[in-house]
Amino acid sequence: MSIPAQTVSRRRVIGVLAGAGLIAGGPVRAWADAAAPWPDALPVPGGVAHVPLGSASLRPRAFTDDAPLLVVGTPAGWTTLVGIPLSASPGPAQIAVEAADGGRRALPYRIEPKAYAQQRLKVAPRTVELSPEDLARHERERTRQQAVMARFSEPLPADLRMQAPVGGVRSSSFGLRRVFNGEARQPHSGMDIAAGTGTVVRAPLAGEVVDTGDYFFNGQTVWIDHGGGLLSMVCHLSRIDVRPGDRLAQGQALAAVGATGRVTGPHLHWGVVLNRVSVDPALFIHA
Repeated sequence: MSIPAQTVSRRRVIGVLAGAGLIAGGPVRAWADAAAPWPDALPVPGGVAHVPLGSASLRPRAFTDDAPLLVVGTPAGWTTLVGIPLSASPGPAQIAVEAADGGRRALPYRIEPKAYAQQRLKVAPRTVELSPEDLARHERERTRQQAVMARFSEPLPADLRMQAPVGGVRSSSFGLRRVFNGEARQPHSGMDIAAGTGTVVRAPLAGEVVDTGDYFFNGQTVWIDHGGGLLSMVCHLSRIDVRPGDRLAQGQALAAVGATGRVTGPHLHWGVVLNRVSVDPALFIHA
């Protein structure tokens, strides 16, 4: 009898976490149920860990460092979804859990290793070395985007299953490590989807538009806050049809594909942020 690939994947994740002592002796249905509308569990750098919190009459609060975490589930079993930075080292990690009475406890989980693909490119130095003016602009924009990424709003999303903002072939995957002229650069923090200029871009999940702008690297960009520290960004747009404060339904048109910013051709860059770190958007796409 053949076993569906999704079932095999879930069993593999359960086995990894059981081996790490995260679900020893306890039921896993509260977090591993295939029907749960959450991103896939993949506790690797750039992935999402599902850390069971147990049952409680009120939703617990959870934190990693100073960032609040998204807690999902029901009083019968709560789970926190932890976005893991691409820069994280494999090995033991922990979160802090705060009960309704204010008491705190540390809860361990384990980050597994993952090797991302690497791409070595030789390009003209002017395409990777910023002028003082461009560098100053980039620093200002990075501060602005970090403030957007730090949002933690309510209500919390009930369903975290996303749809890709545009159809098309993935032209560059999350986590790709690029080396320009022998010098390593930041890994790719989103998913690139090949699409022609003017292709309609749609909201991957319901949420509120919280920022729009024309950035040095990202070009014309829209940020959407889905709640609970989960945000999306779509970049390199040719046109933006929304403004901050607009509420979007999943699948609602918001912009058009373009080639603005530091790019070589039209495509859509789609990023997903969870508890202030970029994670793999593919984990959120459910058929």
